Amino acid sequence: MAGTISVLGCALWLFGWRWHRFWVVAGITLTAGLIGLNAGRTSGGTQVMAIGILLAVAAGLLALELAKVLAFVAGGCGAWLAVQWVLPQAQELWAVFFCGGLFGLLLYRLWTMLLTSLMGVLLAGHANILLVEQYLQRDIGPWVARNDAALNGVVVGFVVLGILVQAVSTRDLNATTESKGEEKEEDPAPAPPPPTNKVRWWKKLLDVRKAT
Repeated sequence: MAGTISVLGCALWLFGWRWHRFWVVAGITLTAGLIGLNAGRTSGGTQVMAIGILLAVAAGLLALELAKVLAFVAGGCGAWLAVQWVLPQAQELWAVFFCGGLFGLLLYRLWTMLLTSLMGVLLAGHANILLVEQYLQRDIGPWVARNDAALNGVVVGFVVLGILVQAVSTRDLNATTESKGEEKEEDPAPAPPPPTNKVRWWKKLLDVRKAT
């Protein structure tokens, strides 16, 4: 399981934006299914599995539209909390919320790269720590607690590197797609068939009568 989580984290870190539709649909579907299962269990109903599956399917079908809504809400809440932290006496924070939401939509690609890179680094880092513990047969918790500042710096560095890697890979993919499209547009049109030297039979007959 730790190895699987490590591979998943590396995939998120490398291909966060290129596969962002897959990640968004999979994440929202899984989250909605877990929420549905939890709601069915707490309500004491007998259709726990049905509720979870139906909610997961509904959320999966609306995942790409819900992603933009979540980006708007997340940007608005982030701006709201930031302004409230800096200016505790600020009033009319709804304008701040809407501005943050608009920035969240405009910077949707950047936020997606940042979130996928961060989640990939965290998943791969924790999974690799578990693998090292199993390999060395010792507890690494105290060492991690002593070096938390250095590890946080490493996480930040890998997150920034992941954003750069995703941006470069996406740009190369777009350039390759555009070059293929230009090659298809520049293909020459098929040449018309060469003119034939066939003469109709009645023209030949007229020429023979004129000669006689």
